[in-house]
Amino acid sequence: MTGPEACEVAQGKAEAEREKRTLVAVFASPVARHLLGYARDVGYDVVLYEPDAARATDVPDGFDIRTSMPELDGSADVVVTDHHRPELGPALQAALAGHARWIGVLGNPRHPGPHVAALKTLGVHDADIARVHRPVGLNIGSRTPPEIAIATIAGLIADRTGRPGGFAFP
Repeated sequence: MTGPEACEVAQGKAEAEREKRTLVAVFASPVARHLLGYARDVGYDVVLYEPDAARATDVPDGFDIRTSMPELDGSADVVVTDHHRPELGPALQAALAGHARWIGVLGNPRHPGPHVAALKTLGVHDADIARVHRPVGLNIGSRTPPEIAIATIAGLIADRTGRPGGFAFP
């Protein structure tokens, strides 16, 4: 959509064409809380996958919270929001077994990703491990949970639309 139609959407005077999009945030965390809200704001159907229901206490009402990985189709983007959890390997293995469009793990790119060892321990093939993105989101220097969530959502939008993100415009 370009031209006047795009302006009408940006001004809230027309509905944008909407493809089905699902965001599965894995593990309840401060980043997940913001990620779910921002993702819903930009048109995602949102789900929190938290295998330990007792940890999902900081999630606002109205979000779909699951204790098992939901069924994933090509509309699903999966973001693991806590790479220190002991359930990291099984959670990613479940995501990889689905048909998610995109799977990523938050983490500092200067440190080795713990997901690699966790998945290798479970016997996951290298080709499947390579499907897991890390780092996640646009490189905007984010530090706080809301900033990390914004960078993540922006990165997913850029990836979905085939754009590089940032301020370089073709």
